[in-house]
Amino acid sequence: MLKVAGGEHGNTLQDFLCQRLGLSRKQSKRLLDDRVVFVNHQRVWMAKHPLNAGDIVEARKPARQSRQLEKPLLILHEDDDYLIIDKPAGMLANGPGSAESRLQEHFKNTALEAVHRLDRDTSGCFLLAKNRAAFEAMVKVFQERAVSKTYIAIARGYVPPTLRTIRSPIEHQEAVTHLRVLRSNNIATLLQLDLETGRTHQIRRHLSSAGHPLVGDKQYETRAVDRDELRRAPRQMLHAEKLAFKHPRTGALLEAETAAPNDFKAMQRALGL
Repeated sequence: MLKVAGGEHGNTLQDFLCQRLGLSRKQSKRLLDDRVVFVNHQRVWMAKHPLNAGDIVEARKPARQSRQLEKPLLILHEDDDYLIIDKPAGMLANGPGSAESRLQEHFKNTALEAVHRLDRDTSGCFLLAKNRAAFEAMVKVFQERAVSKTYIAIARGYVPPTLRTIRSPIEHQEAVTHLRVLRSNNIATLLQLDLETGRTHQIRRHLSSAGHPLVGDKQYETRAVDRDELRRAPRQMLHAEKLAFKHPRTGALLEAETAAPNDFKAMQRALGL
């Protein structure tokens, strides 16, 4: 932690990082873009953020790229139409270098396509279709809300067991998240969440609106993060644990489940959950 001296009053955060840490402007900007810099325990990523004398600045090391990203992707289910994989945190769902592009290359199938999305820093069950007909059929299943999606998450603070459902609209659209408290203390709460709808960043936005943002959320956790254990979180603590639906073509129940990865379990231990 670094304390802003009187003579540094008014300096921008980027200039301060360059001067105090001996970084280039490009290196300091990378820290800010990675959202691992805190001012008075609050995450700040604006390069021109003005500092005041006495401010406390902390720059965390960005989470190291997991070796898991270089390993073959774990396939949880495969049939003629669909793949469900265990997507590691830190990997894009689609685009260059993504789970989708890697699997297209592995299976020599450019028609292989992600049916839904998982944020880069969300781990767990991820569904892809092997052909266009399977993709379009599955889109209809999602639209009919006939997919069971279960997540586990670590949220900030004590979430009361009476908070069972969040129904706050997202971008003027209906959004419904069901919650169940698994373990809790005054620092954080381990939750199981089931999505009735599938809006962008639904869990992250709903928990933030309820005053309990995901631990490690670099976008929606906007309050000061006073505890060191919470600031150490390498990513948003969200894991897609289970996925289940009836196969559109065969009618058979298709289910997949995967345990939380090591970084999630380590955060559970650090927070006494």
